[in-house]
Amino acid sequence: MTESPTTKSPLTRSDPARSGLPRSGKKVYLVGAGPGDPGLITVKGRECIHAADVLIYDYLAAPALLAHAAPDAERIYVGKKGGDHTLSQAGINALIIEKAQAGKIVTRLKGGDPFIFGRGGEEAELLAQKGIDFEIVPGVTSAIAAPAYAGIPLTHRDFNATVAFVTGHEDPTKETSLIDWSALATGIGTVVFLMGVRNLPKIVDQLISHGRAGDTPVGVIRWGTRPIQKSVTGTLDTIVTRVRQAGLRAPAIIVVGGVVALRDRLKWFENRPLFGRRILITRARQQASALVQQLSALGADCIEFPTIEVAAPDSWEPMDHAIDRIEKYQWLIFTSVNGVDFFFKRLFEKGKDVRVLHQIRTAVIGPATAGRLRHFGFTSDIVPETYRAESVVDAFKSEKMAGQHVLLPRAEKARPVLPDALRQMGADVDEVTAYRTCQAEDKEGTLLAELEAGQIDLVTFTSSSTVRNFVSLLPADRVAELLTSVTTASIGPITSQTAADLGVRIDITATTYTIAGLVEAIRNVEIFPESTE
Repeated sequence: MTESPTTKSPLTRSDPARSGLPRSGKKVYLVGAGPGDPGLITVKGRECIHAADVLIYDYLAAPALLAHAAPDAERIYVGKKGGDHTLSQAGINALIIEKAQAGKIVTRLKGGDPFIFGRGGEEAELLAQKGIDFEIVPGVTSAIAAPAYAGIPLTHRDFNATVAFVTGHEDPTKETSLIDWSALATGIGTVVFLMGVRNLPKIVDQLISHGRAGDTPVGVIRWGTRPIQKSVTGTLDTIVTRVRQAGLRAPAIIVVGGVVALRDRLKWFENRPLFGRRILITRARQQASALVQQLSALGADCIEFPTIEVAAPDSWEPMDHAIDRIEKYQWLIFTSVNGVDFFFKRLFEKGKDVRVLHQIRTAVIGPATAGRLRHFGFTSDIVPETYRAESVVDAFKSEKMAGQHVLLPRAEKARPVLPDALRQMGADVDEVTAYRTCQAEDKEGTLLAELEAGQIDLVTFTSSSTVRNFVSLLPADRVAELLTSVTTASIGPITSQTAADLGVRIDITATTYTIAGLVEAIRNVEIFPESTE
């Protein structure tokens, strides 16, 4: 099967000119991580994550953002969740100061925007007092983003001319409240409460008692901008009951105002075809990005659980021997992106470059592999119409292969169809191991726990090895049981056949054996149960 190119960040820690950020000296960046969708991080925010020696991050910061950190960066979680504080605010302040005074570049990653009820002002004040250089990097606040993803514009000239952001965490009945409820209830068109779902009954009571009409539309949005976003709408008179019935808890924001009525026409995020579906990605982490991106764009909540890892061969000797005699080959055939990457990696490590391949013609399986080959300056001579070894064999039938020398760098364990057919045509084929796939481990039993809890809607298989290793991670006598209510999708018939041999039911088999083909097959098959709001 074909592999998709690995997506790499354009930023490199060793190239300060790329980001414009300093690479030494004590400095603190107070960075807004955005509301949850990792795509909403600012360019500057991503650069600060990458530049950090120490990354101090919150509960609401998207886990995917941590991937932008340098491999040697120290990562420290200081999240606050439902009253459970890893560190107090004073402890967080002390930690930031300690790391900065040690000469580190510290990125303090805060959910939303650091200056919108994020206590960023308090942290900045302390840094200023200590004489520590700092920068504020604004983020997209959930007060704006969550309503937008729920289809609620905070302003609309037919409904309002004012907006207010209010903390919902303050007890609205306390004597020292800083909130002017009378002005808020009757003088502001749209009111957004952050961190207020626990206090929703009190907020509603205060608004109504200070003059807001009971039929005013209200929306409550939990986990806004994430694939698990859930929205409930009603009026001030009904919203408490509806939220209780829906089981909505923190983190959530509350939007009060006539603009909430526009949600019925404008909601888009929750209308995407795979919205809220939890899809398990079994592909090796190095190649998972394209699949994750495409499924996420359709609304899926992708859970990366690679069942395989791609590694260098146990010995480079056969590859080195082939490279040392590269001038003898007339054909170089690649069956995956991994084969391309590992071949050229070794070629360059041996001090050679692409000029030694000037006399060689190339063939590939699939457009992704062809695209990866173009990355190294080669346009493949043969790209078959369908993406499997049998199609490459058919393409070679028009070539005179008798006496031709063929180099086939590929996985350690691969189907013999291609080399056997080429030899029958009279070719001299050297198969060399360019890489090997190793079984990943589930040390904490996460996979089993997710399946037992019914938390997975669909599992994707992108190669026979992903199926074999997936099955090996589960109790042999429970595989069928654990997948009873799970939809399964395969990249092509070979992978599906491997699954059948192992007793795994496959519901979806892509007809185009690529990542894009797999995604399209998943999108087009109506086999998921209907979701309800």
